[in-house]
Amino acid sequence: MKKRGYYMTKLTFNDLGLKESLVKAIDDLGFTTPSPIQAEAIPVAISGNDIIGQAQTGTGKTAAFGLPMINNLKIKNAIGSIILAPTRELAIQVHDELVKLTKYEKLNIVAVYGGAPIHLQARDLKRANIVVGTPGRVLDHIRRGNLPLSSVEFLVLDEADEMLNMGFIDDMEEIMKSIPDERQTLLFSATMPPQIKKLSKKYLKEDAQHIVIARKEMTGSTIKQNFFEVNGTQRLEALCRLIDFDNPSAGIIFCRTKKGVDDLVAAMQARGYMVEGMHGDMSQIQRMKTLAKFKNGSLKFLVATDVAARGIDVDGVTHVFNYELPQDIESYVHRIGRTGRAGREGTAYSIITPKEFGFLKQIKNVTKGNIEKGNVPTVQEIYNAKFKLMANEVASIIEAEDYSKFVDVATQLTENHDSVKVIASLLQSQFKNQLSFDYSSDKLETPKSSKENDVRLFFSAGRRDGLTIKTLINYIKNNAKVGASQIRDIDIMENFAFVNVDNTIHKQVLEKCTGGKINKRRVNVEVSTNNKKRRSNSRKKAQ
Repeated sequence: MKKRGYYMTKLTFNDLGLKESLVKAIDDLGFTTPSPIQAEAIPVAISGNDIIGQAQTGTGKTAAFGLPMINNLKIKNAIGSIILAPTRELAIQVHDELVKLTKYEKLNIVAVYGGAPIHLQARDLKRANIVVGTPGRVLDHIRRGNLPLSSVEFLVLDEADEMLNMGFIDDMEEIMKSIPDERQTLLFSATMPPQIKKLSKKYLKEDAQHIVIARKEMTGSTIKQNFFEVNGTQRLEALCRLIDFDNPSAGIIFCRTKKGVDDLVAAMQARGYMVEGMHGDMSQIQRMKTLAKFKNGSLKFLVATDVAARGIDVDGVTHVFNYELPQDIESYVHRIGRTGRAGREGTAYSIITPKEFGFLKQIKNVTKGNIEKGNVPTVQEIYNAKFKLMANEVASIIEAEDYSKFVDVATQLTENHDSVKVIASLLQSQFKNQLSFDYSSDKLETPKSSKENDVRLFFSAGRRDGLTIKTLINYIKNNAKVGASQIRDIDIMENFAFVNVDNTIHKQVLEKCTGGKINKRRVNVEVSTNNKKRRSNSRKKAQ
């Protein structure tokens, strides 16, 4: 299997070997320069090679596999391509993008997923050329005889690692076994976990090419990233202050759990925000209606879990808010990839407590992202920002002389009252409902650091044992059953490692993680002697 990097040369879609009708469709969409994954993958796929495309979300993967697939598709009177996606939302998103790309082609594209009537999908499959679907529903149609496979020329696995995470690996294998071996397989994945590597070796041809977009692409340079450290009880107020200060055009707010989404939506709606939630417990119709409102601008904010947000590609998302940090680093990358798309500028804010600082540090180290500390705006700063917006709007109206219908009212008001008092009163009337939160003070409290409550642990495994930050975090999480946010400040040496953990869980980590194996090496865990000395000295000073 050959491994490739991406082209540094600036290409156009005309240079990639695509037929004129596809180039014209791309041109109609306003694109001229392919992204790195498109520049690498399209010529290779057109030549007939299987591909493993490793690139992050928001890098144009749909066109990277869709364009060569459409370009080379020979069968026009049967199902020639099957595309597997992890979620309904992503399946719908891929379907919609392919419809745009096939503007000048006579091809029928059908999306199949759970939560929609299966008999209607079966009817649509009779005229399909390209099928996009979730693994479970695709497999269901295959078993029912609704999805004939004898003519399939292309199989695409989109976000294969996410399908693995969601437990679809067996369904994926069954589908791959059922499709003719002569097919061309295009596998796209943000990461390459062992099971995906094994899958690719088993089902892709030996001359498959591995195309990797460099890690520096993980978090786009067009995305401004900041974090705001607050006490746990102040998350909601911090979020509202950031929204009131920045006044985003459209924003996605991420929570870890379905309950967290519901609670935050209720709290924000009570404060007058145009917001709705999206998570797996909602019906497909609910989710599609919510997404449609968000796309057309009638909904300003969308609160979602990581899984529900997969496949959401909405133009004009200016802000992503991590109301809670995700469970893993890859999810952070996927989250902030919802903004700053196609070279546009975007903003990603993370609201954290002191206990989560260690995990944020790991995110920074792995993604190489410049995540700077920010200060939650004061009430006065919010008013100043809103006044600036209003002053600019007033100046534009004066310049355009678009105020004639209010001249009589203004004349009456200034005849009876001082003009400055009239303007001040109008501003008060305008501003009294501008803040959605009942802010109790100008500034939020500064949170106390949690580092003084950390316990430093020694692990008898290091770099020579193949230990990485991710491996160690997963080992501790899986054995001690603790959250990643309780694991901080990891230092990996050649033969051993140090980890800070929350003092409330350190005994649990000692008990559950001692004696286990990391990459075949048995691990011993104990409290670091430096930590013991520090605590002993602290006690002596206190006595």
